[in-house]
Amino acid sequence: MGKFKHAIAVAVLTLVTAAGLYFLFDWMFALPDPASAQAGPIDTMFQSHFAMMAILFAFIMVMMLYSVAVFRRRPDDTEDGPHVHGHTGLEIAWTVIPTLVVIGFGVYGTVVLGEITREQDNEMTISVVGAQWSWSFEYPAEDIRSNRLVLPVNQPVLLELESRDVLHSFWVPEFRVKQDLVPGTVKTLRITPTQLGSYRLACAEICGEGHAGMLADVEVVSQADFEQFLVDSAFRYSDLTPEERGEKFYFELVPACSGCHSVNGAAGAGPTWQGIYLREETLADGSVVVADDEYIRNSILNPNDHIVAGFNPNVMPQNYGEQIAALEEQILASEGAEIDVIADLIAFMQTLDQ
Repeated sequence: MGKFKHAIAVAVLTLVTAAGLYFLFDWMFALPDPASAQAGPIDTMFQSHFAMMAILFAFIMVMMLYSVAVFRRRPDDTEDGPHVHGHTGLEIAWTVIPTLVVIGFGVYGTVVLGEITREQDNEMTISVVGAQWSWSFEYPAEDIRSNRLVLPVNQPVLLELESRDVLHSFWVPEFRVKQDLVPGTVKTLRITPTQLGSYRLACAEICGEGHAGMLADVEVVSQADFEQFLVDSAFRYSDLTPEERGEKFYFELVPACSGCHSVNGAAGAGPTWQGIYLREETLADGSVVVADDEYIRNSILNPNDHIVAGFNPNVMPQNYGEQIAALEEQILASEGAEIDVIADLIAFMQTLDQ
């Protein structure tokens, strides 16, 4: 009975300690409320792993402290303890049990992965492009592009993710899923949002000096509100004023101008656009220029020619002019209108007074 007494004591202390650790850390590291169908299986798997780690840690600590407290040498004990030369059953147990636990969690993880990546009926496809340091979202079926991700609630969504430059990572904590964007490949991610609300998309892969600001708004709305979003987002560039087109280009070029240049004076990877038009700028070589039409156009087409003091070269893509030309050709083909994107950007800049 003496041996069982110690075993029962260790088991009870282990369970109590593990439960305390589980609830303590669950409180300390509370996850945001889940907002997708994928979040449930992932949270359950996470909590299962967490419970197993709590039990394992508690068992090791209880065994160590219990042994020190109960089996310590007494003052009147002068004899050596019994020598143990091996215990086949114990050796089998500590080999087989951890192996089965690892295999079990591996199978469990495979099942969850299959569940959250399984193709759903009536999926809506959205193209997601990440580039230093902005996000762009395109709804191919409606030919709509946006700088915010709007999703209808309870609608299965297939995201096709692409990077234009370096590694990025799509991460909305409430959705629980994350997917890296690798240049040259298209990655996919499935989400079924289940809770109405506003969320924040962040890049979870360090991607340069503007990484912390690579954010985007995510809105989960009703089906009616989503359809209204599509109606409001449908437009022709040729129907807008130059200033309105310039504001859209500021957000929607890839990479977006908004990723580096603020419009409210805030610091960024590039100079703020607030009050930039006809402003005197001191360059890295000490010379002073006026930010007029010619200077701004040249800075966009040849970004390394005139680096403003305090900012780094080789941040803005060197082929930005090619991307702008491709966009102009796209608008010409779809609307039959010749648009000067840079002129429109300059018109937008002129509205951003000090």
